[in-house]
Amino acid sequence: MTTLSILDLVRISEDEGPRGALDNARDLAIHGENLGYNRIWVAEHHNMASIASAATSIVIAHIAAGTQRIRVGAGGIMLPNHSPLVIAEQFGTLAHLFPDRIDLGLGRAPGTDQGTLRALRRTPADSEHFPQDVRELQGYLAPGRPGQRIQAIPGVGTNVPLWILGSSTFGAALAAEFGLPYAFASHFAPDQLLPALQVYRSRFKPSKQLDKPYAMVGVNIIAADSDEEARRLATTQQMSFVDLLRGVSGPSSAPIDDIEDYWSPMEKAQVKRMLACSIVGSEATVRKGMDALVQETGADELIMVSDIFDHPARLRSIELIAAANDFISG
Repeated sequence: MTTLSILDLVRISEDEGPRGALDNARDLAIHGENLGYNRIWVAEHHNMASIASAATSIVIAHIAAGTQRIRVGAGGIMLPNHSPLVIAEQFGTLAHLFPDRIDLGLGRAPGTDQGTLRALRRTPADSEHFPQDVRELQGYLAPGRPGQRIQAIPGVGTNVPLWILGSSTFGAALAAEFGLPYAFASHFAPDQLLPALQVYRSRFKPSKQLDKPYAMVGVNIIAADSDEEARRLATTQQMSFVDLLRGVSGPSSAPIDDIEDYWSPMEKAQVKRMLACSIVGSEATVRKGMDALVQETGADELIMVSDIFDHPARLRSIELIAAANDFISG
């Protein structure tokens, strides 16, 4: 058995608008909490018609208010989009509202396109200051220092746990240098998963927050009562990645019977590469896939995306995944 968590995309579907997506995320968290999941994260995305988590800290508050024990956090906040002071204020507020339950994962990508980046009043160059911004944010969340003129109220002294997110060795090296836990985005960018984990573990320096490396691996898992039904449910996520390649923005689509009718051979190859870290099938199939992934990566924790159009089917998926995890050797 390995520690298991949820990354929810807060999908806006063809059938339900943003309010439905937000309430479904909260319901998923309640269900996950009852099944023993460790944490649920949501991510900052802007100008995406299928994702309702742009105001990430508010979504976290909505989810945390409906749950009691499960950790709730950002996976992640794209720090170059923000002032570290403002993020410290937001997550410090969350930490006071929901003590010992809030996580703050940090990424350096914009989480959007270049035009939207300009609308956010940011530039691509802002990402170059990511390491310094992480240190500044840490300072605001730490206990106040004598003579400190600028404090994040009420963030000061909350020590909200920080994570570094990444899909390359850059984030791995930074997490190692800062002594922070590391989450790899292999659910959409798996190419450098193993090299990044090696860099992280080999270069890790203990810190006040963490005394040894802790790596969480992202994975797409779609479970159903049969392999065939799971493959059908997975076409929703496959279509969303095809649409991303085409520059098409729209709500999440219902699954289809034959994905081959939707994508071209070139699109198929690209999507298969992006979704290479995926496990799709029955409980037995999922168990084998999860066991193999844990053995390959040595992951301390898996954070899974179960991107399914129909909410009851998504709830059933996380039930089957939790049952499969009971038998994992990690």
